[in-house]
Amino acid sequence: MSEGKLSFQALQLANEQRSAYGLRYNDFPRYRKHCANRTHRLRSTLKMTHGKGRDFKKLPPLTVEVAKDGHLQLLLFEAERAWAYSQDLVAQSLLPANEPQSGSLRHSATGRFRRAVHWSTQLLSHCQSLYASSRLTPSSLIQATVYALILNGRFLRYRDDFEDALIQLSVARSLLDQLAERAGTSRDQALATLFSDEIGPEIRYCAHELGREKAYDIDAIVKELAGKHQGEIVERCEGLIKAFKEEGAGAGKGEGKKKLETLMWEGQPVPVRNPELVDVLLKVQEAEKKIVIPRDIGETGAADDEGKHKGKSEKGIGSKKGVAAYDAILLALSDAEDVARKLMEAQESTRSTSTSAAGSRDVQFVHAYIVYQLLSRRIQRDLLLVSTLLSSHPPRAQGSVKMKKEQVDARLYPAVVKLLETVIQSLTQMRNLSIVDESPDLASAVEARSTYTKGRRCFFLAQCYVLVKKYGEGLTLLEHATMHLRETGSILLTLADISTPADTSYPLPPASLDVIESSISAASLSTKNEWFAYNGGTLDGDPNAYKKPLFFDIALNYVQLDMNRLLERAGKAPSKRENEEREVPVLQPAKSRLEEVVRPETPKPQIQAKGLGDLLGGWWGRK
Repeated sequence: MSEGKLSFQALQLANEQRSAYGLRYNDFPRYRKHCANRTHRLRSTLKMTHGKGRDFKKLPPLTVEVAKDGHLQLLLFEAERAWAYSQDLVAQSLLPANEPQSGSLRHSATGRFRRAVHWSTQLLSHCQSLYASSRLTPSSLIQATVYALILNGRFLRYRDDFEDALIQLSVARSLLDQLAERAGTSRDQALATLFSDEIGPEIRYCAHELGREKAYDIDAIVKELAGKHQGEIVERCEGLIKAFKEEGAGAGKGEGKKKLETLMWEGQPVPVRNPELVDVLLKVQEAEKKIVIPRDIGETGAADDEGKHKGKSEKGIGSKKGVAAYDAILLALSDAEDVARKLMEAQESTRSTSTSAAGSRDVQFVHAYIVYQLLSRRIQRDLLLVSTLLSSHPPRAQGSVKMKKEQVDARLYPAVVKLLETVIQSLTQMRNLSIVDESPDLASAVEARSTYTKGRRCFFLAQCYVLVKKYGEGLTLLEHATMHLRETGSILLTLADISTPADTSYPLPPASLDVIESSISAASLSTKNEWFAYNGGTLDGDPNAYKKPLFFDIALNYVQLDMNRLLERAGKAPSKRENEEREVPVLQPAKSRLEEVVRPETPKPQIQAKGLGDLLGGWWGRK
């Protein structure tokens, strides 16, 4: 753009000021006060005051050579100030307390409305002069023309002149369609769409008052009336539209063109009909480009519960970059959710449905879609952190003597459990969204991922209990994990060959269920063995007072051990020469310790010959 050209965008400036200063909630007094302050500042900046004190100083006429953006903004804010005052007076006239003076209030509102149309007509006249002198772009002139037509059409509708109002609004709608079709950026397209949605119900109302049969078909009415009266109302309309198309083709070759990719939900596009949403979603789109590679790493690591160490160094570096990328996208999505929530609250407070076209999805749907994306990215970030933690620590021993010597950090499993609890919380919030509840398949898919995550949480929570020698609690949690995984498997069977949005945000292949089930079974067996070796498998048993079980004594007493085989496995096998010299022992059945005890034989009683003396001696006490 050359130095002499102006960058005045009437619709963009009006929309920004209305959204920021009260009109989002239909607060017309606040917006009127803001426009008054803004006009005073502009007059002071442009030195367009009428003198000081009682001396009136007439201003020189505004010419094309001295015109600036400030002069056009002054005319726009004067029109906005008068229009806001008229709408405030109309609202006051409808109050029951002001019923006696409602006529005077409506009369004053008509006067202020007429003043707003006057200011907008002056604005359009100056824009046409600037365009003729090549100081204004065709798009800026079209926006000023649309602004003037909308104000004039609303004024005619307010005075019940429905036929002329319908023509004015239809021509404005046709020009807005041209702006949306040839917009250089997604923000300009959303701006034109926003104003089209605002005047759509007014066109339908005027057509209904005129008794048209198809008053609901706004596009047909606009096509019919705009084709007849567009050339009469808009000066040099065809040449202006042609110049605008050439300007759009030249702007399309520029490098600064920002286009928002089409958002899809279950095969249907998600319409973004507000410029504020376009701005924040463009930031989300830029952040998503940095997250493609780290996301693949995170998804691969999330399904690995065994903690494999292949490519550990590369995975750690990618995970750190991935977490940083997720932080950026979560910040952008939080801003988008905040903007969408404010728009939704404003629509609900004003009870207005004019911000969405007929048959299109409203702001509530867009807000729910953004919240779903926010929760999905938060889940992916948490799963990436889980995989990073598990890959940076050795896995717990699963019955291996070698791995039992390695100590696991006591903070590992509590941290993993905390992250999995955050994932479950996000899945619960996702399940309660309206867009998820309306889709049975998606609701089942979210429920399956919730139960799967609960199973993983029970598994790692059991490891926390096992590390502090609470084996009973650990086995109970492992049983709960098994039940959650069974529920997950039954849900996934019903979703076979059905694609849902949850498959991309939280992939859950059947192989991951098999992996964690094998891990749970191995952990259960290892926990039982450790518990039995610790205190014999009792809940309140003292490990210091623990006695060796009976079957150990039986094995020691009755099992014949092959000592040569044991020595050979221990690496202490005797040489072949010693084996040849040594006699081959004859294997005999093992004897118990009771049989090996040597007991003295019981002496047999000796029988002696007994005579008469012995018999008589016994009587007198002789032994």
